[in-house]
Amino acid sequence: MHSALRRRGGRLAWAAGWVLLAAVPLAFLAVFFAWPVATMVARGFTADGALDLSGFADVLARPRTWRVIGQTLGQAAVGTALAVLLGLPAAFVLYRRSFPGRGLVRALVTVPFVLPTVVVGVAFRSLLVPTGPLGFLGLDRTFPAVVAALVFFNYAVVVRTVGGVWERLDPRAEQAARALGATPWRAFRTVTLPALGPAIASAASVVFLFCATAFGVVQVLGGPRYGTIETEIWTQTTQFLDLRAASVLSVLQLAVVTVALAVSARSRRRRERALRLEEARVTARPLRLWRDGRPTGEAVPAVVTAVVVAGLLVLPLGMLLIRSLRVDGAWSLRHYELLGSTGDANTLSATVWEATGNSLRVAVDATLLAVVVGIAVALVVSRRPRAATARRAVGVLDGLFMLPLGVSAVTVGFGLLITLDRPPFDLRSSLVLIPIAQAVVAIPLVVRTVLPVLRAIDPRQREVAAVLGAGPARVLASVDLPLVLRSLGLAVGFAFAVSLGEFGATSFLARPDRPTLPVVIFRLIGRPGEDNYGMALAASVVLGALVAAVMALAERLRPPHAGEL
Repeated sequence: MHSALRRRGGRLAWAAGWVLLAAVPLAFLAVFFAWPVATMVARGFTADGALDLSGFADVLARPRTWRVIGQTLGQAAVGTALAVLLGLPAAFVLYRRSFPGRGLVRALVTVPFVLPTVVVGVAFRSLLVPTGPLGFLGLDRTFPAVVAALVFFNYAVVVRTVGGVWERLDPRAEQAARALGATPWRAFRTVTLPALGPAIASAASVVFLFCATAFGVVQVLGGPRYGTIETEIWTQTTQFLDLRAASVLSVLQLAVVTVALAVSARSRRRRERALRLEEARVTARPLRLWRDGRPTGEAVPAVVTAVVVAGLLVLPLGMLLIRSLRVDGAWSLRHYELLGSTGDANTLSATVWEATGNSLRVAVDATLLAVVVGIAVALVVSRRPRAATARRAVGVLDGLFMLPLGVSAVTVGFGLLITLDRPPFDLRSSLVLIPIAQAVVAIPLVVRTVLPVLRAIDPRQREVAAVLGAGPARVLASVDLPLVLRSLGLAVGFAFAVSLGEFGATSFLARPDRPTLPVVIFRLIGRPGEDNYGMALAASVVLGALVAAVMALAERLRPPHAGEL
């Protein structure tokens, strides 16, 4: 009798522990994400405390609004289409074929995705300004320049998402089609392409989401003429002080990203089912460009990949480094020496090195928050409870913590600013607000890095531990946590890199006397003066090198089942 009561008490205590583990991140999400975003959205629906939809009519009646919406959808659609078209050949070459240096090229392709958006914008401007090597094309501050930067930024999403699935496809179906007389192109079009459809759709929806919510790239390369909903929210808030218009635009943007997230989630579920079927197959054959003195069908994707990697990925970054070292036509470290100053006419309130210190301190705090909350979420949503209600609750929790990935950082930052401005949460002037905002942005990446590892654990390991007498807490400590710790390095790297480069939310929240490095770079770009522009180039190199070093270290700690991105 006493033993039965003790077991029942133990089960209740264990259930209460899981509820508490879920409650802590939920409370964090509610206070620092849901509340600010809801407050931001509510401003578009109310006036003087009453329901008032006239704000929508007012904003939607402006030609400027429709121009911004059109540019947002146009840039996102063209950027997504080009990223998919250029990414598919690279996915084939880098995941279905083997060649010396393939790992290095894969890493190189991934670098742009983890670079701060401000650095990407500055890298492309260094190419396209009238004094740059491609200045004769007249593309500075144009639609093609913004689209090219968006493709540069999201190319890795398509390559790694589609390539990861392509690598595991059963080749026998395509081989059977070839044996029946189909040409390589027809076999690809009728057999391989349909099998890759869910992965392509998933990657395209994610890229569309990133393109539609891009901020730093559009601010630096597009300027006011080619603004998007994201930049228009920032402009209406900081330039025109029209908070209601900004709220209405946030609602419109939420509608766009909700559709993109729904498509992504549906495609991801289909992709996960496919992976379970073909996970064990890895079939990479040597890359053959020539046969009998003629180019093979593999030469085309190989050439396309080489041109894209060299022209779209390496050239902007290489030119950024070169121009940061050139002064009046000669090699010089002058731009780097100026990083200890405040620029022409005291443009900055703090030096670039002081801003770098601020960024590092904020990134450490944000990483700590994101990793603690993210691991708690991953542990909870990795469970597969027997009760249908509990399974649905886990699914809802999983979806809730992906929302920050779809809501723009600008909306989060603005929402925090107008919500946490009164007791007991008056944090407007507090230094903790920036790491909190950056942690909100980084948490989904931590969850998506750790969760695949937890879900890959064979449940029989837990069952064997339980049969041997281990309690639930000991099973968690001896089976789950050691594997979580293996993937912790990559999760920390992602969170730290994202926090270092975060610009959308930080641009609202950074105090003038405590700017971060991306904020300083944006200020230098927007002020006249040759030294200011040179300092922006040098500061971008410093920020890019920091992020690349963090991600290179994190990739070395990458476990086999960690998320692709």
